[in-house]
This record gives sequence, C-alpha cells and structure tokens, in this order.
Amino acid sequence: MVIGGHRIKYKAVAGTLILKNKKHQPAMSMFYVAYFKRGVNPSNRPITFFYNGGPGSSTIWLHIGAFGPVRVVTAPAPNHTPAAPYRLVGNHYSLLNATDEVFIDAPATGFSRLLPDGKPKNYFGVDQDGHAFADFIVQFLSKFNRWNSPKYLYGESYGTTRNAVLAWILENDKNVDLNGVIMQSTILSFDTSIDGPGLNPGNNMPYALALPTYTATSWYHKRLPSQAQSMPLHVLLRRSESFAMHGYLAALNEGNTLSRAGEQAIAEKLHYFTGLPVSYLVRADLRVSGGEYEQELMLPFGDTTGRLDTRFLGPTMMPLARQAYYDPQSSAISQAYVAAFNWYTENVLKFGAGHYYRPVYYGHLHWNFKNVAPFTHYPQFLPNVMLNLAAAMKYNPDLKVMVNGGYYDLATPFYAAWYQFEELPISRRLEKNISFYWYHSGHMVYVNHHSLITIHANVSHFIEKTDNLH
Repeated sequence: MVIGGHRIKYKAVAGTLILKNKKHQPAMSMFYVAYFKRGVNPSNRPITFFYNGGPGSSTIWLHIGAFGPVRVVTAPAPNHTPAAPYRLVGNHYSLLNATDEVFIDAPATGFSRLLPDGKPKNYFGVDQDGHAFADFIVQFLSKFNRWNSPKYLYGESYGTTRNAVLAWILENDKNVDLNGVIMQSTILSFDTSIDGPGLNPGNNMPYALALPTYTATSWYHKRLPSQAQSMPLHVLLRRSESFAMHGYLAALNEGNTLSRAGEQAIAEKLHYFTGLPVSYLVRADLRVSGGEYEQELMLPFGDTTGRLDTRFLGPTMMPLARQAYYDPQSSAISQAYVAAFNWYTENVLKFGAGHYYRPVYYGHLHWNFKNVAPFTHYPQFLPNVMLNLAAAMKYNPDLKVMVNGGYYDLATPFYAAWYQFEELPISRRLEKNISFYWYHSGHMVYVNHHSLITIHANVSHFIEKTDNLH
C-alpha cells in the first residue's frame, strides 16, 4: 500500500486471545486484527490499540472507515450511501506510516464471544471492561514481543471513557507506561451528556456545553438569523461559547427565580445562536436536549438532523414526536460498513466464515455504569473517569494526550470535551501534555474526506513526536 508517496509492505494477522477468569478457566475470546509493517525492528516501531465505543460497539468503524489498510467507500457526507454492492479501496490514510495497528473488538462484539465459563457481569461494566482490555493488551504484548515498543491507545466515543480507565490500569496494575492516549469524540464525565439531561434536573451544564454544536449545526443548515448566518463559523462559535458559559448558564442556574423578562431575553439570544423559534424555547424552559434539537431544527422541511453527525438529514419519522426517533447519519452509512467488513474478513483475512460479526452488541443494556475512581472505595453511579485519566497522567508525567472532535457531533459535543479537560484535576505543568484538534465533521470525524486527511496528518505527527525514536 502507498501512504504519502511511500510504499509500505505489511502483514495482517486476524485472531483471538482468550481471557481467563479467577479460576484460570477460559472466559472470554477477544477478536483482533493486527497490521505489522514488514522489515522493521519491533522495538523501533510504535504500536497503537484501537477501539470504538458504545458501550457495545465493535471496532468496525475505525477499522475500515479511518485507519486500517483498506477503507469502505461511502457517499460524500452528508449524502445517503446507496445499497450494495459496496467497494473497499486501499487506504492512503492508514496510520501504518507511523505505527503498527491493533483493532480490538470489545467483549461480545464483532467476533469476540463470552465463553461458557465467562460471566457477563465480569465484562459488561466500566471497570470490568477496562480490566478485560488491559488483560488483552498485556497478553498481546507478550505474544508478539512488543513490550519494548512505544505504545498508544486510540479510543472513539465510549472508547475515550475506556481510554481513561485502561490507561490507569495499565500504568498502575500492569507496569505498562504509555507514550500517548488519543481521544476522538470524548466523554469522560457522563453528567455533561446532552442525551436526556432532563432526567437530572439541577444539572444545567449539558445545555450550555451543547450550545456551540447547536450553533454550528444551525449555521451549516442556514437556519440562523441573517446577522449570525453571515459570520464565519469560527467567529460565531467563539461568541456562542462565551454566551453559553456566562449569560446562558447563569440564567439557567437561576431556576424558577428567573424573571419573565429575563427568560424572554435569554430565549431571544438562544434563537440568535440556534435558529429555534423563541416560542419553542420558552415552552422548553430554555432547555433543549440533543434529541429535541435534532427533531425540531429542520421540522418545517420534514427532516430530522443526525446525532452522530448533524450535517446529515433524513425524513422525520414521527412529525408530532418530541424528539428524534433515529439517527440519519447511522442509517446513511452503517449498512456499507457491515457488508464490506463481512466480505473483507471472510475473503481477505480468511476469518469468521459462516459466523455472524456483531457490529453492535446490546449487552450495554445491562451495563454496570458504576466506576470506582483511583484511591477511593465508593462507586460513582454516573460514570466520571476524569480521576482515572488524571491519575494516569500523574503516575506517568510524560504521558501525552491528544483530543480530537467534530463541530457537528451531538453525541459528544466538542465544547463538552474541552470543558472536561479544562476541569481535569492536574497541575498546569501536566496540562501542557494535552493538545486539542477540532474538525469540520461529526462524531466519526473520518466520514468527512478532508477531515480524514487532516486527522491522519495530525495523529501521525502526534505519534512521531512522542514515540521517543526521533
């Protein structure tokens, strides 16, 4: 394959590693696909472990959508990809130019399977999942003689939650120092989520943190008042962010003491930054969840906006519903990924013939979202793994963290990601180890071809400057 004008020869290995329970019985079979550059000393070659999120997602999306050696061709965003046949092409934006790659399917997803002596409760949870991945990684390092390689984690979505938990387990329990942790579409503290914040009255932060994404989306779909619509997006976003954290959040925190005049003034300002009708915003008590925004913005045209990527539109499923019933981005591309990956594993990797590859496994419906932060004994009932990441960065003060996000992502809004890292309990010296990169794309940054080119360059550079080889 050719990346950046250089031909790279590589070896592909598809297989499973068996995790054992406390009785040393086989309990979980975890599927992986690894790609190794040929003709190099493993100690002089970085290795990166990739996984998507969910919880309950396989790693099909990062594998053939972003950085594997082959990539599925989908219609240019935000268009709906037509039905089969689909195409796989050589991926000029694979990260094999900078690192060997290991794509791991989380327990019970993809071709990973719970074995007869395995119990779901030991794998389907924040901390349990982290320990499973840690066990996988140390076993992989031994099997392929990669203990002395520069090591990276790359997680997308819930994979960033996993990053934080896993980094601490590797550092503290397994004696594995990481060179870098790469976040894409970050959620560390679930009380910042704009998915259903109305179930947690009194926490107004999600509404403020989602506002810049509402602004970017409304700007993209040309739904803003003319003065706002005419601004360059980067200028408009800075103003939206300022209003979100000052005027808007302060007003929400007044609760029922906010005057009618104050409510009207904030509603008009929200209209300026979202394009939503003032009357709707007043009825919503100035608080609009992600699903409600997706339903309402383009409703006059009979459309629903995407959640993972708000540039995508689809016919509104239920015009009288309060919130969106589906994600037009998922329906636009998922089928292509699943069909292409099944063909690839059977015909190229020669693995899994006759077996069902689970792109998503709904074990997360019984997911244990409690997590115990480092140096504490009490579980948090809504995950917040900021302490895990902070502990890993303190334990290994050379650890570098790269944060990537899309302006059009309502699953994990970019401003919420920025806020969580700004609140990370670390010193100013360690803050310098964190770098941010934002893209004109959504949750799956790589769906936008230009953003794929850019994120490939950014991640390659991040690895090259932190691998201690240059």
